[in-house]
This record gives sequence, C-alpha cells and structure tokens, in this order.
Amino acid sequence: MNKKIVLLVVAAAVLTSVHMAEAQKPAKVRRIGYLAPAGGPSSFYEIFRQGLRELGYIEGQNLVIEHRSAEERARLAELATELVQRKVELIVATGPATTAARIAAGTVPIVFAFSGDPVEARLVESLARPGTNMTGITWLAFELVGKRLELLKEAVPRVSRVGVLASPAHPGEQRELRETQSVAQALGTTLQYHQVRATADFDAAFDSLIKEKANALLVFPDPVTGAHRKQIAEFAAKHRLASVFGRDDYVEAGGLMAYGPNREETFRRIPVYVDKILKGAKPGDLPVELPMRFEFVVNLKTAKQIGLTIPPNLLARADKVIK
Repeated sequence: MNKKIVLLVVAAAVLTSVHMAEAQKPAKVRRIGYLAPAGGPSSFYEIFRQGLRELGYIEGQNLVIEHRSAEERARLAELATELVQRKVELIVATGPATTAARIAAGTVPIVFAFSGDPVEARLVESLARPGTNMTGITWLAFELVGKRLELLKEAVPRVSRVGVLASPAHPGEQRELRETQSVAQALGTTLQYHQVRATADFDAAFDSLIKEKANALLVFPDPVTGAHRKQIAEFAAKHRLASVFGRDDYVEAGGLMAYGPNREETFRRIPVYVDKILKGAKPGDLPVELPMRFEFVVNLKTAKQIGLTIPPNLLARADKVIK
C-alpha cells in the first residue's frame, strides 16, 4: 500500500471518528419559561407544547419548560423573577403575565400573547419593528369592535340603549370605545359607558345599567371583565339583556354571543417565535402579529333563558353554537 493511500485511509478514519463523536454528543438542552395567569384554558398550553414538538423540541430530551402560573399580579411578578433566576433563555408570557415578565426579564427575550395594544402598553416601539426584547401576538383587532355591535343589532333589532363595560386600564380600550361609538351612531344606538377597574366597581355599574334602562350589553375583552365574566353573564341573564363579548370564554360562562380572534390559533403561532429566537433571531426584529382567524360563537341556552330567538341567517354564520 503506497503512502498516499495510507494517508487517505487515515484521514477517512479520523473523519469517521469525528462524525461518530458528533453523533454521540448530546443535543443542547434549551430551557424556556412559560408564565400565565391561573385559571386559563389548559388546552392553550398543550397546543403550545405540541407546536414545539412539531418543530423538534422534545421535553426530556432537548427542552425544559419552566411552567409557572398564579392569579395575583404580585405573585406573577415573583414567578417572573424566579424564571430569570432559573436562567431561562426566553419567557413566553400570556395576558397580564406579560407586564410582570417585562419588569423582571431585563434582557431575556419575551414572546407574548397579549390582549391589549402592545404599543400603548410600551411593550414594543411598533408592531412592525418591536425594537425591544419583546415580540409576539396581540389579540386586539380594532376592526372587530364595531362588528360586535352590528351582530347585537342583528340579533335584537329593537336595541337602542347598549350598556358598555370595560376597564380603562386596558391598553387600547379608549380606541375601542371610539370605534364602537362611531358604529353606534351609524346604527342609531346610544352607548352607556361604565368603567370597571376592580371587583368593587361591578355592583355600581350594574345598578346604573338598570337605572338607565339599558336593553343590551357590550363587554370589551380585558383581564378585569374576563375575571368577572360569569358574574356579568348572570346579570345579563337575570335582566334579560342580550349580550355580546370579544372572546368565546365569556359565552362559555353564560354570555349570549362573542366575536373575536381564535385564541387557539395564537398558541399555534407562538412556538414559531420561540424557534426563531432560540436559533438566533432578535425579538426586536420580529414583527408583532395581529389576529388572523376570527370566530362567531352563540349560546342558544342563554338565548332561550332570556326569551330570544336568534335569527336563522345569523345563527347559520356561527362558527360554534352552545346548545
């Protein structure tokens, strides 16, 4: 065997050894945090995990998810700090947990699913170019607020005075109100706006709605009204008020109708952001996504309870009907 052949054989052996060593080298384990308010649908977290699996991130092999949740905002802040101390590479935060994560994270990247306007909340500089350590998806779609009022009017044509419940602390709420007022004027309806900042505000708001003789109810989706959705639905049913909301969970709690983003779709998109950031992308360069799929939900049990027959052509457009 000549010298050249020997060298080629040795080189091939070395390369084979290197490749074998690389193959046997354990995959890097990525550690991420997941912070959410307690009480949210567990299906969202499972959809998120499934999305990561489809992208090749397998818990117990190359991925660890530090999952934390709490009801109180103060506790969410503590848990956000804990995640940073656990050296997570990024934090996925949903709803009110987003603010807690922003305060605690420092430079740790954050991917959010946020119900408000992330620009007004100062989470990002703009939707197209966040420019911070945060990006993600917002459920807020201003073009939907007028549509909800139109659906309400279609369901109950005689509606003339619509009570509105909303939290003024929710980023984007004032623009939602302006959009709704514009549509209300075009439809010939009057809005009776009531701010609710905490539990103590609801009884007074309900009393005012009764005194003002509201004959329907429109509720903006936000953490405050969301936490009291069952109480709101019970009030509307008791006083035979047709009600419309911005999320399906309000209808599942007993509300009449909802029109808003498909939130499950959001949690299918979040893993894409996580994957890009773990592979080196900067959150500030990844545009914030707006909702892409919407759903119209009707609760026929509630309609029967308040003595309302949903027009067949309206019911036919529902994506989901609760019977």
